[in-house]
Parts: sequence; C-alpha cells; structure tokens
Amino acid sequence: MSAAVLAPTGWTRARTVINWINLSTPLGLLIAWLGGATVVRRGRGTWLAGDYRYRFPVAGAFTIGSVIVSRHDAAWLRARPALLRHEDRHCTQYALLLGPVMLPLYVLAVAVSYLLAGDPATRNPFERWAGLADGGYRLASKHSS
Repeated sequence: MSAAVLAPTGWTRARTVINWINLSTPLGLLIAWLGGATVVRRGRGTWLAGDYRYRFPVAGAFTIGSVIVSRHDAAWLRARPALLRHEDRHCTQYALLLGPVMLPLYVLAVAVSYLLAGDPATRNPFERWAGLADGGYRLASKHSS
C-alpha cells in the first residue's frame, strides 16, 4: 500500500480521538494483548494486532475501536488491502456508534442476518456498510437484495 492511502485525513484524526474517548480502542488493545497479539501501527490512526491466539470470532480479521485483530500476522493483513478497507470502515462505525455500544448492536445484527438470510453478513447493516465483498462475504443466494 502506498503511504498516501494510509495518510490520515481530518476525519480519520477525529475518528482516532473519538475511539480513544469512547474507550473502544483501549478495549481493542486490551483484547489484542489478552490474545497474545503483536500490535503495530498501521496508519490512519489504526493498529494491526496479528498472531491473535484465540479462534473466536471466526474471521480473517475483526475490529474493535481502531484495532484490527487477526490470527494471521500483520504481513498477511497488509497483503489484503480490500479486507483492510473493510475493517477500516468498522473503525468508523465504532466512532459513530459510541464505541463499545456497537458490540451488542453488532451481535444483534448478526442474529437478525442469520434469521433472515442464514448467514452472519447478508442482512447485517454493519457488514453491508463495511462492504461485503471487501470483507470476503458472499451474499446468500435466496436473500441477497
């Protein structure tokens, strides 16, 4: 990725501050630390936390605050710019939804999506807004609209 892509903007600077104030980034760093992850700065006010040791949640990566966590290492994440764009959008969601308040809302959205579409993402507004394709999700064939 080019440095220009990762350069902070006015919004990403604000988002970074908001995610610190709403405690979602400290929570993400705590979860990364508890999971034995190696944390490195990525840019745009985000951190990559690779080599996370737990198998939950089942995902290539997940985001809490401005911390992108993965069981894979940072090099694996950097080699997937679409996934990082997807996770970066989740960073914004934490800023807009009062940080940790997003967690129960996200779990509810997953449950609704499972009920309506049979998968965690097709009807999940958080995943749809973050970009299903960028996150590696496929729309459920019956309920994709």
